Amino acid sequence: MVLESLTSPKRAESKPWDLFFIGAMYAIIAVFLSLWVFREQASIVMVLLTVMACVPLMYNTLRREESKTLQFDEEKTLLKEHGKTLMFLMFLFLGFVAAFSMAYIFLPADTVDGLFSAQTNTINEINSRVVDGEAVTGDAYNEGLFLKIFGNNLKVLLFSIFFAFFYGAGAIFILTWNATVISAAIGNFFRTNISVYASQAGLLGVGGYFHTYALSLLRYFVHGIPEISAYFIGGLAGGIIGVAVIRHDFGTKSFSKILKDSVDLILLAVIILFIAGFLEVYVTPAIAGI
Repeated sequence: MVLESLTSPKRAESKPWDLFFIGAMYAIIAVFLSLWVFREQASIVMVLLTVMACVPLMYNTLRREESKTLQFDEEKTLLKEHGKTLMFLMFLFLGFVAAFSMAYIFLPADTVDGLFSAQTNTINEINSRVVDGEAVTGDAYNEGLFLKIFGNNLKVLLFSIFFAFFYGAGAIFILTWNATVISAAIGNFFRTNISVYASQAGLLGVGGYFHTYALSLLRYFVHGIPEISAYFIGGLAGGIIGVAVIRHDFGTKSFSKILKDSVDLILLAVIILFIAGFLEVYVTPAIAGI
């Protein structure tokens, strides 16, 4: 009750940057409690505890977005209103990533191994699927990799839509899980490259840490930000339809309007995912060599 009372959709829209600190707080508390109480299952429990703190905000947000769909007639105005919600949700996600990645970087190695065990396994599986069976190089390789990444991202988008539709705020579970996976990737990239980048750039001490952490964020945020925003948009679309099913009869004018708005959001999410896939294949690899 304490955590969920920290903000509301209306307050979050007026001060979206506050959600960064609230998201970081949710994540830090989840990490602490999962290590303290459920240490053996901490990698999953920290996700569930973070989700539990976000459920009231997400549920009330979906109800508010469904009301906006009926309130505004012009699609351009409606998308702008949805954009306000997307903004504070992205700040919430960035807060998750900041806290989880710091936990990965600064906690002892044996603690990190247990805390992010499921996330590390997921990263290894993704990397193996990308590499296995690729015997070509150059443009053909990039095209095949793009199709794999885009196809996988579409699956996650569908999960976000379905989870939001069936469970209301369920999409936040998919997004929080992705936050922990990205954080594990950022933390691993940081730990692996801190000495290399610091020496190459002539940076030592605190400066080297900041430089390497910035590169770690850049390495995954170039494609990660549009990718996660697409998942949030899909989650909003699924949640809006779910609320409409509960509050409106099928075949009514209101339901048709809500369905059209949700379809527009899903199409927008697919377009953003296409751009994110392009960035991941053709832009992100170059950043690793900066």
